[in-house]
Amino acid sequence: MTLPLYYYVLGTPLGVLGLFRWSMWLIRRIPAVLYKPVVNDYRTTISIAVPVYQEDPVIFETAIQSWLANGVEEVILVIDASDKVCQEIASRYPVTVVITDVPGKRDALVKGWNAASTDLVALVDSDTIWAPDVAAEVCKPFADPRIGGVGTRQSVYGSNGLLSRLTDMFLDHRYFDENASQTFLGRAVSCLSGRTAVYRRSVLMDIQKDFMNETFWGVPCLSGDDKRLTTLTLERGHLTYMQRTAQVWSTFPDSPKVFQKQRLRWARNTWRSDLRALSRRWVWSHPFLAFTMIDKAVSGFTVLLGPLFMIWAIVQQNWIFVGVLALWWQISRSAKLLPHLYRRPSSFFFIPAYLVFSWVMAIIKIHALLTIRKQRWLTRQVAVENGEVVRTSAAADDAAASADPLTEPISAAQLAAGQPAYAASPVALTEPVATTAAGAALATAPVATNAAPPRPSPHPAPHPAPHPSPHPQPGQRPSPRPHAATPAPQPGPRPQPNPRPQPNRRAHPGVPA
Repeated sequence: MTLPLYYYVLGTPLGVLGLFRWSMWLIRRIPAVLYKPVVNDYRTTISIAVPVYQEDPVIFETAIQSWLANGVEEVILVIDASDKVCQEIASRYPVTVVITDVPGKRDALVKGWNAASTDLVALVDSDTIWAPDVAAEVCKPFADPRIGGVGTRQSVYGSNGLLSRLTDMFLDHRYFDENASQTFLGRAVSCLSGRTAVYRRSVLMDIQKDFMNETFWGVPCLSGDDKRLTTLTLERGHLTYMQRTAQVWSTFPDSPKVFQKQRLRWARNTWRSDLRALSRRWVWSHPFLAFTMIDKAVSGFTVLLGPLFMIWAIVQQNWIFVGVLALWWQISRSAKLLPHLYRRPSSFFFIPAYLVFSWVMAIIKIHALLTIRKQRWLTRQVAVENGEVVRTSAAADDAAASADPLTEPISAAQLAAGQPAYAASPVALTEPVATTAAGAALATAPVATNAAPPRPSPHPAPHPAPHPSPHPQPGQRPSPRPHAATPAPQPGPRPQPNPRPQPNRRAHPGVPA
């Protein structure tokens, strides 16, 4: 049977492109299937350093409790001087507080790891909640002295919105594809996500100067700290690893405007980091890492050719071609998302939205490349102006404004069965847990099985004054307490901190001595 000419005009280049993209995917996917997390009994001292800036109070308090439940040696909160609410929350817990009036996340990170006194430092975002075994799991790869940094696996916390659902699909694709293959072939992960990344403190001290003085085409870099820390670690000859059994959860925006700004910032950071790395000799000592960087850059353009062919076919009213192409997209994307579909089978029906989502992100990546020199945080009141990091007068977007509450917390049975890596929602702690020398909290942290997370309670006694209930109901965002209008709760009996020497736990400017 002889087909009309336009079948060959449309089908041949699209088929060649599809063969090329599937070949690139298989090169990543095969080693990704062979990936295994490190399993051993290695444990060393670990601190948590957290830059804090206008965080949602309920999320922040829940996160603090989850970190303390891991039995780490110290939790260091570097809080912006203007953030009185988070300072008050931190005062309820056995943590070290560092007050800073320097704008920008990088300076806060440096203050945090300089205040640490342990072998390892976990750099954590203030909206990131840990499973009870994260500290134990992230230590394991460091049994290899060549490992300089270890990444975790993150999932979406507290939202059932469309953007968060699609983000969850992309995250699973990242941790079961790109990061898994990079870990297996060369132990060189291109980016240890800043939601939770753990480094040897000695490595952080070594790269501190280069980290703080990063520029791109003569402009000081404001964001992209996680990519920069990862590449500097690799440049120094260390290896990076993803420990997928270390499960964390973070909030993600449901607002399209905030989402677009966040993705634009991330895309600019990726372009800057990868283009710089590919121009240096060190990256070619990790051939697979270099391959994935090039493949990611190319895919931002090739992914848009498919919808262009689809539009052409619609204009030509070639409905058979349109139907076949749409069916192929559904099947092929489902195959690439099998690890995620195993965890959340209903995502099969979100594949069409996932496709559109990927095309939008490709357009954002191209926009980011064309505006690569711009240095703005976009979702915070910080920017680079006249070569300096400054606060801006524009109102910051609230990335958590549309976050929905947790509706499917992990059960104790799931944790006992070793399933936290596949859970959709984090552990909701029911009581505060203090750090202890023996790390006993790690084994005894309670796990809530109720449908909604309870209010984090810093004291055994109830608050002396009533508050609007922070218990989020299904479909509602957690509401922060009005601290300014309500008297601060009276301190109750404090859990005892570690018996070993600790930094001064009072809030103070600068880095503790």
